[in-house]
Amino acid sequence: MISSEAYNTTDPFDDSKSTVIFCDFDGTITVSDNILAIMKHFDPPGWEDLVEQLVAKKLSIRQAVGAMFALLPTSRKDEVIHYAIHNASIRDGFEDFVDYCKINQITLLVTSGGIDFFIYPLLAPFAITESNIYSNASSFAGECIEILWPHPCDEHCHVDCGMCKTSIIRSYDSRQYHRILIGDSITDFAGAKLVDTIFARSHLIELCDELGLPYTPFETFFDIINRLEQMSG
Repeated sequence: MISSEAYNTTDPFDDSKSTVIFCDFDGTITVSDNILAIMKHFDPPGWEDLVEQLVAKKLSIRQAVGAMFALLPTSRKDEVIHYAIHNASIRDGFEDFVDYCKINQITLLVTSGGIDFFIYPLLAPFAITESNIYSNASSFAGECIEILWPHPCDEHCHVDCGMCKTSIIRSYDSRQYHRILIGDSITDFAGAKLVDTIFARSHLIELCDELGLPYTPFETFFDIINRLEQMSG
């Protein structure tokens, strides 16, 4: 296990700034990626090809995710929602982490490329207001599941994210906020370039290593709490 001190070179908090945390959901708050879990379980023809095109950057995240869910008929709505909610596991320490942020007046935002129909129910037991949850939305009105995009890219981002994390990060002025990102994948990488402090696992560690971005690795939210306490001490 790599020590959390091995990579982090972040200075302690600047008392003149407020602290805001941008926390990914799939593979970060949850143990695994929920979209991939849904696709693997229901296995609609063509979804794996869409993932390959996404990895090869032939499709944007918005295009790939939208196309994958369009493969699922709305007649299976209840099955899809039930599986997504009951298959997911919350990472150890998350409830304590939410409480820690509240006690220390840290703004906690969930910034996710996931979908509302599983994110809201899974976060319902925790003290996070819906206004602090940024995700993609969904419609079951047609024949197939349609993904909606209420948080598109701003004028500074041209990646076609779907749910643009960097746009949300930029809305919090770096002169007023100490900005912290918690994530695990390529969807968090662009945001990692903008923030003051990074907590990383899985693919985000590899990406940070490639560019030499300082970060603290984590496995549970207890690891993050411990490091935040060190930084605020």
